[in-house]
Amino acid sequence: MRYDTPIYFQRFTPPRYDPSTGDYVEGPVEESMRYASVMNTGTERIMQVYGQMKQGSLTIQLQNHYDCSFDRIRVGNAVYQVDSSRRLRTKHTFIVSEVQRDAKSKNCGD
Repeated sequence: MRYDTPIYFQRFTPPRYDPSTGDYVEGPVEESMRYASVMNTGTERIMQVYGQMKQGSLTIQLQNHYDCSFDRIRVGNAVYQVDSSRRLRTKHTFIVSEVQRDAKSKNCGD
């Protein structure tokens, strides 16, 4: 299994008040990059997690645990939400499904 695909754990910052306009402005999206093994989720696993067939589902496996808080995961240009997470002895596995992409993102690196 190759851990050669860069994935980005995204964390949204809360909106802040802009006194000049009187509106709340969306904060930037912070990203933390890790390398992972990314593969399509098998039909049997999709039925276990969702109870129905769902397209755009991936299985992501990290070699180590990821303990920081995050809101979504970006793989390439697609953004995914975590539907299932499993912590094994040394590995961390996520089953994710695709969601709409946000307009902006900031790569903070890590």
